[in-house]
Order: sequence, then C-alpha cells, then structure tokens
Amino acid sequence: MTGPADGETLVQRLGGFAVGVRERGLPAELRADAARRVLDVLGNSLAATAEPPARAVGALIAEWGGAGRATAIGTPGKLPEPSAALLNGTLAHSLDFDDTHLPSVLHPSASVVPAALAVAESRGASGAALLDAIGAGIEIAVRIGMAGYDRELGNSVFFERGLHATAICGALGGAAAGAMLSGLDAGGVADAIGIAASMGSGLLEANRTGGTVKRVHCGWAAHGAVTAAGLARTGLTGPPTVLEGRFGLLQAYCGDQTDPDAITRGLGEDWELPGIFFKPYPCNHFTHAGIDAALRLRARGVDPAAIESIELGAPTAVLRTIGEPRADKIRPKSGYHAAFSGPYTVAAALLGGGGLGVFHEDFTDAAAADPARLELAAKVRCVPDARCDEIFPHQFPAVLRVRLRDGQQLEERVEVNRGGPGNPLSADELATKFRLNASRRVPSERADRITELTYGLPRLPDLTPLGEALVP
Repeated sequence: MTGPADGETLVQRLGGFAVGVRERGLPAELRADAARRVLDVLGNSLAATAEPPARAVGALIAEWGGAGRATAIGTPGKLPEPSAALLNGTLAHSLDFDDTHLPSVLHPSASVVPAALAVAESRGASGAALLDAIGAGIEIAVRIGMAGYDRELGNSVFFERGLHATAICGALGGAAAGAMLSGLDAGGVADAIGIAASMGSGLLEANRTGGTVKRVHCGWAAHGAVTAAGLARTGLTGPPTVLEGRFGLLQAYCGDQTDPDAITRGLGEDWELPGIFFKPYPCNHFTHAGIDAALRLRARGVDPAAIESIELGAPTAVLRTIGEPRADKIRPKSGYHAAFSGPYTVAAALLGGGGLGVFHEDFTDAAAADPARLELAAKVRCVPDARCDEIFPHQFPAVLRVRLRDGQQLEERVEVNRGGPGNPLSADELATKFRLNASRRVPSERADRITELTYGLPRLPDLTPLGEALVP
C-alpha cells in the first residue's frame, strides 16, 4: 500500500482536512445535517438511560471518580471527559437506533458525537465548532470504513472478519473531532488519529449468540477517542503511516482487500455525511426492509392468524446476523437479541408495534417472550435472495413472501430503506422519533427545549445550556 501521490501519508491528509474544516467552517447545510445527527444521538441516548449496560458503565465510572468537566446524558453532575464519552457512547448505541452509513455498514455518530460533546464542553467550544468537528469526524470515520469495503466481495472486509468497524473507525473519527476542538494543528490531529488506531476494537459475535458487550463498543470508541486527543495534546505521537503501513490499520484488519484511496478521494468536496441513513426502527438495520414489507402486508389486511408460512429473503451476507443460528432467532434470548432477529421483527411488525411502526415496546424482554410473537416467528424461514444480493450493501433490501391457509401467496419487496437519501425520514418523522425517545426520560417541555438548543447550535457561544437540559 502507498499513500497519496503528493508524498503526504493518508493520516497527514486527514489532519490537514480537519484543520481546514475548523478554519473555514462547514457549509450551512452540512452544519444543519450535523445538528440532526446530534439530536438523533441525544434522543437515542435519553431512551437508553435505564438499560443494564448503561447502569453497568455508570457504576464503573462512579468508582473511577475524577474531576467532572463534561455532561453525562441523563445523569446529575459532571464527569471526566473520557468517562462522559464512555457512558454517552454506550447510551447512543445501546438500543441499536443509531444512524448507518452504507456501504461501509458503519454507525458513525454513536462514537463521534459523544467524543466531540465531551471535549467541546470541557474546552468551552462554541456550538458551531462542535458541529464542524462532528462533521469532519464522521466523514473521516466512514471514509476509513470505506477503505475496508471490497467492491468485488460486495461487503465490508471488517464485517466479513467479524470485526465491528463502527468501533474501530469511530475511535479514529472521534479522535479527529476531539483534536480539532482541542486546537491542535494538522500534525496534532494526525497524531490523535494515529494514537486512536491502537485503541479502537470490537467483535461482532454478540450479534449472533448473545452478550451485552456490543452495546459498549461505541462508548469505548468514544472513550479512546477523547483519550487519544488528550494524549496528542500533551505530546504523544502516532505513526505517520498508521493507515497504509505494513503494520498499519488497513493491513492488520483487512489484509490486501483494501482501497486506501477511498480515504482521500474527493475529500472535502464529495461529502458522505448527508447520505448517512437515519434509523426509523430501534433494531438492527438489516431487519428494517423486512419490517417495512411486513407493515405493507399488514396494511393490505393480512391477518396473522391466517398465515401458514413466511419466507424472508435477504442478502446472503446479512443472514448470519438476522437468521443464524435459527433456534436463537425464532426464540430470542431477550428483547435486545430480538432486535437482531429477522423472524422476530417480521412477527412484531405483523402483530402490532408502536411509534413509527415498530418501537421500543416491541423489544422488551416481555415482548420477546410473547407466545403469539414466537409462534409467528417460528413460521419465518430466512433465505438468500439473488436480487437482494445485487443491491446489498448500498441498501439493505428484503422480500417477504407469505402463504395463507387458504392457499393465497402474497409478496412485498423493499429495495430502498427508509431514512436514507432515496426514502428519507421527513422533518416531522425525525422530530417524532426524538420526542418518543426523549419521553422515556424527560417531560415534553424539556424535549422541546433540547430540540430548540440542538437546532440552534450554530448560534450557541458554548454548550452550557444544552448540558443543563440533558440532566435531571
């Protein structure tokens, strides 16, 4: 692997890009998009404050102690920046409701936004500076993720190897954002990214067979990002060839199946940020098209009691996540595991659901054990679909085929996911998502205040009022 032709290494180019964004500021439309990412993260995080992983992380960081300078969402008082980032990143990813970049299959905001918020608040940064850092950090994260996307394979090499690219690349993007907010020059930003490359990690096995550790991945990435930015500020350095080197990140994680030029191709001109998908449902993104297909069948008047069998066709690569092992997917161990089940999510959409179609009440432990849902889920057979394979991973499509007891066969195919550029959530739908999330923790007037402050970030001189609105 080699770096850019002008002699700069990849991470040096990224450092220069980040400082350029800080000096010039993002265009207004990109700042507005970054503000929507912040609001989405805040809503997802408020909704997750009572989740067991958040309680576990909260108990640990209380033991750590330390001088508080950053807000922990939904928690009184303040925490040291790395601790706040750890808790907030855990909250942001706990309900699997965070945004997704395709085709890298990254959830960038859940790491970058918590890291940037912690550093921005502790350094007294303005709202505009926060948004600029978030925009640049997300861009860096997804571009590094795209360097590990194999076009011939049609999938992320990280994902193929069982690696959680979100946590790996999110740490680097968050570190860049933190370094920008810390006032580091281009070399310092490059050092922060280089340091963070030794900190990001994550395995995807919990998606298949259980465990709650995956919910902490984005928190640990944000923690590493804040730490890396701080170490760069105090004099630690990173390798200049940390991305493309013989023992650099791309070779170590992806071997020779990489496209390093994806990191800098069109950098600063062709932005990935606006095309990142917002999630309408609080579950694994691979399940969303199946949910939409089920909702369409429900709207057509299909009675779940009249269903004899269901076939869920999906891209071959996603079946490992939403269809295997079958015994665990038709009888999820918990509400969280139900969010990674194709059979369960189809059953939930056919039988009821709330919010925007399927919502948090569908992913409680009680809902996941509901006999009616489990009976219907057991009728779902997950199979690869050739047309879905052609589209994946630029979309996460699905086809649902239902056979009724009277012999009728019905089909719904969904090839464009809701929440992305081809089928975006409206401003009202995004606002509804935030309100429904926030209502689990704060009264409606507080939710309105948070919305107002977040959309007003370009004009806020500092983050004090937003921080105050986010705690009880």
